[in-house]
Amino acid sequence: MQRFIPLGMATALAVASLAPLTVAAADNRFSAHVDSSGQISLPKDFRSTWTHLGSWVVQQDGAPGQGFHDVYTEPASAAAFRKTGQWPDGATLVKEIRAIRSGALTTGPGLWAGDNKVWFVMIKDSKGRFRSQEKTKGNWGDGWGWALFDAKDPSKNMSASHEKDCKGCHLPAQATDWVFVEGYPTLQR
Repeated sequence: MQRFIPLGMATALAVASLAPLTVAAADNRFSAHVDSSGQISLPKDFRSTWTHLGSWVVQQDGAPGQGFHDVYTEPASAAAFRKTGQWPDGATLVKEIRAIRSGALTTGPGLWAGDNKVWFVMIKDSKGRFRSQEKTKGNWGDGWGWALFDAKDPSKNMSASHEKDCKGCHLPAQATDWVFVEGYPTLQR
């Protein structure tokens, strides 16, 4: 059985395929978690659909990262990293920090994750797409987009600048593209 596309629709499709990409169209292929102005959003359902890379606990009272940390990425990004040792362009990492809960368990004293505190999001940007975006350029640099979301309002990126709000904690991981890969057994090749 042959199928026909009306001439008007076929012409529109052909013209659309030849038109230059808009910033928004290019960005949508880059990452579903970044809009055309470079605003980063917190991914939905990452706990249930993404690859869990690893966990650790920062117990020191008053430490900037105090809490129970879990880190996630898209399954394709984890697979690409295992294959090449590099994060693919558009890879998204989500670090969720939760309060630390503790108590006596049948196996002894235990620690577990409590309520959400914050989420950190990093999106690999090897091309520097948003360096000139006045509204968001402070959160793009060193090959990544950086964002910080508070549990009280996960719809708003609280980071004013990755230099001020993110980079200081990531300096020890500069040699591994700003990511603490040694803490992620899922990435071992």
